[in-house]
Amino acid sequence: MVTIDHDAVLRARVLLLGSGRPSRAELAGAYRVLAEVSPKAYMGKLVDAVLALYYENRDPEASLALAAEASRAARRIEAGMPLRAERLHRALDAHQRTLFAQGRRAEGRAVCEQLAEAGSSGPLAIVLAEEGRFREAAELDEKAARNRIPEHSFWNMVRWAANLEGAGLHDAAAAVFGELLDETRGEAAEQHTSLAILTWELVHFSRMRGTVGDGKGAAAARREALTVLEELATTGEPKNWSCILDWWRTLFLLSGRAAEPAASPESPMPPFGTNLGWSPDVRERFLDMLPDLEAEAAALGLAGRLPELVDVHRRITVRAAVRDGTHPHRFEERFRPYFDEGVALARRLPDDPVRLARALTDRSMFLVAARTFEPAHADFAEATALLDDH
Repeated sequence: MVTIDHDAVLRARVLLLGSGRPSRAELAGAYRVLAEVSPKAYMGKLVDAVLALYYENRDPEASLALAAEASRAARRIEAGMPLRAERLHRALDAHQRTLFAQGRRAEGRAVCEQLAEAGSSGPLAIVLAEEGRFREAAELDEKAARNRIPEHSFWNMVRWAANLEGAGLHDAAAAVFGELLDETRGEAAEQHTSLAILTWELVHFSRMRGTVGDGKGAAAARREALTVLEELATTGEPKNWSCILDWWRTLFLLSGRAAEPAASPESPMPPFGTNLGWSPDVRERFLDMLPDLEAEAAALGLAGRLPELVDVHRRITVRAAVRDGTHPHRFEERFRPYFDEGVALARRLPDDPVRLARALTDRSMFLVAARTFEPAHADFAEATALLDDH
């Protein structure tokens, strides 16, 4: 039996009814008391108040305690109460992110499983992909994609296709990505999406088909992308679009997955195929590889080992895109040197047209992101000719 401190209840009610403006900490304290007396009226407010404290807190241990408290309170909200599902999702999401930020993956995964049970499978799919459990992640992605969660199909379809590809199910991955591509073609024709996004998707699809030896399918996608790029170079986008760098970065990072170590539960890697929700510990570890890669690049340059240097430089460029590839301020100025150097290095390999075509394609797609369409078309036209001749 819970012993009720009536004086504490009275103080809490006076605080809430008073003319002053309570602090967030005072509000949370009042709702903690009142939620025990009248859970139906106050448990949801307790979740909101504790999460407000969580979002302004900067101490890792305190953040974890607050997130755990919010999760416990959210679970206690009666079924059918307004906003119960939304509050439970916010609380569990904060809890799992805080656990992963502290490297407590097993506990974080358990909270993600609770989120999936509550109807939000995205975080669990991301964690599974980070650990190389691509088939399981793809099964969750399929359910989310078919239910249009999230509503914008690019994000769920790309992640689903990426996880199918990671599981070695290349034909299934191509079917899913092809479905997205068909939808984007229709939207671009109606000017409901940008030609840039259509270009990036076509180029990525060509890479997917080339990876499994479907030269005909890869060439057809490249030719279509070149046609769209020619239109962009000639007339530009039919409409002005807000920042779409997330689309470019997501597909660029995904194109680099094969060059990275394989993901496993013991050594998780980023969930290539999504731009959202990376576990903080995984993102930090991925970026922490930069100094070693830069040292490796310097050693390869001194040794004259150009093919390996081209590959390592691309891995460095991928990490630069992870770090701040969606910040539009001085975007072209900041990133152009990475892609120019990639092309310059690849041009020093006259007997390796595939690496040069890859570097030119990378720079072309970056230039599309920078809205510099004529040079983008020139680069991709050269890349296409190299691959067609090869």
